[in-house]
Amino acid sequence: MRASFLPNSTFLPTAAGMPGNSPFSPQASAAPTSLEDSVAPLVFPVIEPTCSGLGELPQICLPETVPVWGTDFARVNMAEVVDIANQIIMRGQPSYFVTANLNYLMLAERNPCLRTVNRDAAAVLADGYPIVMRSRCGVDPLPERVAGADLIVELARLSATQGHRIYFLGAAPGVADAAATELRRQFPNVQISGCYSPPFRPLSDEENQAMLKNIRYAKTDILLVAFGQPKGELWIHENYQKLGVPLSIQLGASFDFLAGTAQRAPQIVQQLGAEWLYRSILEPRRLAPRYAKNILFLARALMYDVKQLLG
Repeated sequence: MRASFLPNSTFLPTAAGMPGNSPFSPQASAAPTSLEDSVAPLVFPVIEPTCSGLGELPQICLPETVPVWGTDFARVNMAEVVDIANQIIMRGQPSYFVTANLNYLMLAERNPCLRTVNRDAAAVLADGYPIVMRSRCGVDPLPERVAGADLIVELARLSATQGHRIYFLGAAPGVADAAATELRRQFPNVQISGCYSPPFRPLSDEENQAMLKNIRYAKTDILLVAFGQPKGELWIHENYQKLGVPLSIQLGASFDFLAGTAQRAPQIVQQLGAEWLYRSILEPRRLAPRYAKNILFLARALMYDVKQLLG
């Protein structure tokens, strides 16, 4: 726990020269790789759950990892994720989490840049039931799904108790502010350091630098990003060291769920692993094509698993 808490903050004004609103980031271009390449384990160390640190910096307890379809996932439940997040923030060195669902794994198969993103992350979290269920075929299964839409609430709870400052970046105009307002309603002591929705276009270098400066000026501890996949992950990886924010996370539709601009599936549907079906029914034109591609990726991944099992 910090020696003293920061006072409850208000939304910071936008830095001079910063533009309008919405998701953006560098476009990565790389040739697709095969599924066999994507399934091959990445060079991730299996980290024992022991504490390590550098010099006088506070130590951090990191979890073991479990490979699923080419990505090493942290073997943690929600409470453990929040505890690791708190340790990372207290340590004060820039880092980030990746919340990976089936769509993200499909994108990682096609874009090798995301493998570097995963490698450099403090933890890759399993935000998808197919990933958790596949891990249960091995000897070290993942304990549970860690959904970004739930994690954002738990981080707000952590902010309210520990004084960590949260910055909301991305989504459509007004959504970040509405999401922050909803979290403040749930947790009156939550510390909001700022909200900003960049425009629907690539930013100039000057605009991007002004945005980074604004986030740093806000003394942010947790940066929540809603740029979409894989833009958010790529942007965080490119900028997290420049930002100096202890913990950054791309959280997708979580802002919209809190703001009420998108509807999350009922709890029973989530428990059945059918949240994707519920959302595709609500937004068929936008999400049905994406989920169709995810299903094809899942089918190929499972076929590869069977092929490997049969030798």
